[in-house]
Amino acid sequence: MSRIGKLPLSLPKGVDVSTAGQTVKVKGPLGELNRTLSEGISVTIEDGIVTVARASEQKHHKALHGLSRALIANMVKGVSEGFSTEQELVGVGYRAANTGNLLELTLGFSHNVAFELPKEIKIETKTERGKNPTIILKAIDNELLGQVAAKIRSFRPPEPYKGKGIKFAGEVLRRKAGKSAGK
Repeated sequence: MSRIGKLPLSLPKGVDVSTAGQTVKVKGPLGELNRTLSEGISVTIEDGIVTVARASEQKHHKALHGLSRALIANMVKGVSEGFSTEQELVGVGYRAANTGNLLELTLGFSHNVAFELPKEIKIETKTERGKNPTIILKAIDNELLGQVAAKIRSFRPPEPYKGKGIKFAGEVLRRKAGKSAGK
């Protein structure tokens, strides 16, 4: 049996989970999320505890068992606490500014990069003297947050020699030595 899939999931205060067929709806203080689960996966809710079960021991159902439980756990955490990610812009002259949900990045190109974020994501940019500019993204949907953060990082991924680019806060980059001195 799946080690993650068989774990029961207790619901925090203020979070309500309901099912209709294969659709799971999670409602909490920060918002509401829906997800349609695959066939062969069933969800039961009893006394504030959610359990996920699979229909058979087929490899396909075993793979989806733990995944489904993890997705529901992320939905519950999202509507109760929310998710956030932080990115740093490393490089001379690299800047970030936002007006509403439009992120404008200066990344050393001949033009600024403008990126329209989905309405579900809240953005904040910080620029402090002596520190790298920072982008903070917050959302209740972990999957969408990860996709948007990866898209922002793809505009200028960190390079291995000087480490210039957009990186996640706390990310450790593999660095290369570069050219060695002549003989």
